[in-house]
Order: sequence, then C-alpha cells, then structure tokens
Amino acid sequence: MKNSDDKSLKMREFSRVDAHIPFSVRIVPPEERKGMRSKITGESILAEFQTLTDLEDKLLSDWLKMLNAKLDAIINMITFQREGFGSLPFMQVNISGGGLSFFSPEKYNIGDIIEMKTMLPMMPPVAMYIYGEIVKLESRANGNIVAVKYIEIDEEIRDEIVKFVFRRQREMLREKRK
Repeated sequence: MKNSDDKSLKMREFSRVDAHIPFSVRIVPPEERKGMRSKITGESILAEFQTLTDLEDKLLSDWLKMLNAKLDAIINMITFQREGFGSLPFMQVNISGGGLSFFSPEKYNIGDIIEMKTMLPMMPPVAMYIYGEIVKLESRANGNIVAVKYIEIDEEIRDEIVKFVFRRQREMLREKRK
C-alpha cells in the first residue's frame, strides 16, 4: 500500500489545470515505439542557426534582432502548418508536468502507448509531440476519461508544460479578481 501511495504522491508533485487546447491522439503501434522521444517541433530547423552577435551600431543590431525574431516566427508558423498543428481540433484536457487526462469516445486500454500532438498557446506557441502511457480509464456514458503518464519526455519539454500550467493558473486567478 505504501508503494502505491508513494507513486500517487509522485504523480501529484505537479500542479494541474484544465485547458482548452489544440490536441489530437493516436495509439503508437509496437513497431514505431523503438526510438520514440517527445519533441518540440520546429527546434531542429532553428538549431542550425546561431544567434546574432551584437554590432557596434546598437540601432542596427536591435533592428537585425527584431527582423531575426520575425523570421523565426514565420518559419515556426510554416512548420506548424506543414506538420498539421494548424488544423488540430480543440479539446478540453487536464494537464500537468507529469501527465494529462482527457475525455475520449474512442476505446483505449490501460497500458496503451499514445502519441499526443498539441500546441500550447503561449508566446511564442509551443507545438509538440508527447508520448504517454494510459494508466487509468473512467467509464462514462459516451466514452472514457483517459489518464496518461508521460514517457520518453525531456525536462525541457516538461518545463514548457509546467510554464503553460502556471501561466494558465495566473490567468484564472486574474479572472476571479475581476
């Protein structure tokens, strides 16, 4: 029993929040599981380029940095569209740094490995593929509440999710104060 309690506490070490975000899910077939790794999309394209160094002319340096930021945003938007992030349906999820849950009319099994494709609405938006294992199912009349534990996730990706959760919590607190 203690082991189960420790695991439950570990999973709850992250704050959770409900959010309505672009989100899709697919089961990962066994033949695709080798080498799977959660990733933020668009990073590999921009990783090749180095940041601009400061020039002696501060005005020119600032202008070039602003132009560079705009080009990065355009490249990211093109990448998002190419990979289908622009057409993702919006779904209600409960998200944290350790996992998430969502409602689905689809049938899943505990232990299924899924790929979640989502875009966190931040500035700039963060589009990512996240992998998870289904750890709990709660039956409803027209489907299931699916609870997922992240697997094969880097801390950088987890940090982006945690930043989103805290940002969303701040927004909710501001709305309550109005």
